[in-house]
Amino acid sequence: MSTSSVITGNPFLDALRLPTDSVVPEENNQALTQEDFLALLTQELSMQDPFKPVENDQMVQQLTAFSTADGISNLNDEIVNLNAIMTSSQALEASSLVGQKVLIPSDTGYISVEDPILKSVVSTPEAINEITVRVEDDSGALIASYIVDGSAGGNIDLSWDGLDANGEAVAAGSYAIKASGKVNGESQELPVSTYAHVTSVSLGTSETGAILNLRGLGGIQMADVLAVSES
Repeated sequence: MSTSSVITGNPFLDALRLPTDSVVPEENNQALTQEDFLALLTQELSMQDPFKPVENDQMVQQLTAFSTADGISNLNDEIVNLNAIMTSSQALEASSLVGQKVLIPSDTGYISVEDPILKSVVSTPEAINEITVRVEDDSGALIASYIVDGSAGGNIDLSWDGLDANGEAVAAGSYAIKASGKVNGESQELPVSTYAHVTSVSLGTSETGAILNLRGLGGIQMADVLAVSES
């Protein structure tokens, strides 16, 4: 039996009784709804000075202002819902890239047992007879070098077999592909992009979009992918 339900007849003891139910105040919503606005407008009209009534244009301005504010609030809700739908849709689209390779704007690729060959693309501003390709490890040490034909100009496909200068397979890890050639008679470093294996996809946010998780390289935004390859 609850002690709060017993009345002793002693005013002092009865005053010490604990309440049976805790009173939880209702949530106070400070937002002004359309019904609240119309009630306030009706109250304003009923209390106005009959000799100085509210002008029609003032009433129209008040109604227009409230309608605009209410419309913006509804629009914000719709945008939030649209962002959520777009994020989910983009993640679903990106999931189709799992298991494939994507070309990323970085000269660093990853060699592993699963991917012993590193493919990349060097971009040239013009036709170059010989392009010198250098492979460096994460400390900047030269691992291998070779010459490719760049006479076609544009984007030249590169492929490194994962072997060092002695013909031995390198350890798994990140390696940078550097390329240089003569442009207008002067030696110049050329931009290189590499292919990376997509292992999984993260949802990300509405700002970043879907994130592609690359083997050994971390994540990259889907919008930064330059090309997609099956192998």
